[in-house]
Amino acid sequence: MITSPAFAGKRWGVLGLARTGRAVAAALAASGGEVWAWDDGEAARVAFEGKLVDVNSADLSGLAGVVVSPGVPDSASIFAAAARHGVPVIGDTELFALSQPAARVVGITGTNGKSTTTALIHHLCVTAGIPAAMGGNIGLPIMAQNPLPAGGVWVLELSSYQLEITHSLASDIAILTNITPDHLERHGTMAGYAGAKARLFSMQKPGSTAIVGKAAQAAWWVASGPVLFIEDVALPSSQSDWPALKGPHNLENARAAIAAARALGIADDVIARGLASYQALAHRMEPVGEKRGLLWVNDSKATNADSTAPALTAYPRIHWIAGGRPKLDSAGKADLSAILRHLGHVAGAYLIGEAAPMFAEQLQGLVPVTHSDTLAQAMADVLVAAKPGDVVLFSPAAASFDQYRDFEDRGAAFRAAVAAL
Repeated sequence: MITSPAFAGKRWGVLGLARTGRAVAAALAASGGEVWAWDDGEAARVAFEGKLVDVNSADLSGLAGVVVSPGVPDSASIFAAAARHGVPVIGDTELFALSQPAARVVGITGTNGKSTTTALIHHLCVTAGIPAAMGGNIGLPIMAQNPLPAGGVWVLELSSYQLEITHSLASDIAILTNITPDHLERHGTMAGYAGAKARLFSMQKPGSTAIVGKAAQAAWWVASGPVLFIEDVALPSSQSDWPALKGPHNLENARAAIAAARALGIADDVIARGLASYQALAHRMEPVGEKRGLLWVNDSKATNADSTAPALTAYPRIHWIAGGRPKLDSAGKADLSAILRHLGHVAGAYLIGEAAPMFAEQLQGLVPVTHSDTLAQAMADVLVAAKPGDVVLFSPAAASFDQYRDFEDRGAAFRAAVAAL
């Protein structure tokens, strides 16, 4: 785990005792800090072996900080309580920054493509023989991981929620993949959302590198060093040589990763080798098998139209399974406008879940539409219509919560159903 003398002899609050909270509590205790830990769920409290103090109602005077899960909204009472006592509320990413890591840091944020870009940069580092680890919104909790040497690289996927409670993370390389409307129920406006993303750049030291999409100006104008535009990055090899990086969105992700790898000193021949050997993350344009003469692709992570749109151009003839709980715009509509100009390769749309009526209204007359309702029925409907060599793309453009626990549960259900064909 990551420990630091900076944590010793101080009292810390930890709110939330799931995986991340337990890792934080263990790291602080191992560093010689006193930990007041709490979870609003009784089962989590019973399973915790350290000191339990309800930080929601305790006198917080003298605490060095309260470490909370990124999912805790800033409207939660802990924020006001901590402010009254002059105590900062932070996340585990800020705690990591306060540990003063010796290795270099690459921070990645954006609406779409964060996870793939993060995993790809990590893979390119490993391909180059550089000690590297992933953290933030991906992989193991960062405080539970082993420290890296000075020549190593931390590759951190960072959500807007995490950045809101991070103040000291000086990324040597900061990447913004893109920004489209998302999480507005938390941030209120696009300006608020972009402002949270901008924190990644405002925390950089002068001379650090920023890698950004040209259209995302609202969040990168604060960069204090060289700015590299994703769209301008030259390729070390053809995208056709990268089996796990299909589609224009993965080309964008790859360009960002290539720029970061070059900034880290990785040679182009090594980058090309890494791009060719990269394996797709689960639920992100993940080929899960060829069955009944069809290639089945799991893109369950695509929870909005902007994420699905480029996926629909990745293969020549696609049977598209879509739907779930729609993400609504300010007018209360599920807006598919980002998708409508990318339907040229779509042989048919098979709609499921709560979004089906809204999606059908916008797609009718543009592509053949089948109301399937459930994933199982959609797959059965595809088998009736598809021809050998076609691709079945499960890219929902909607959240999962109407029928599944989360996008991972939804993707796992798709993978299992394909395996059973």
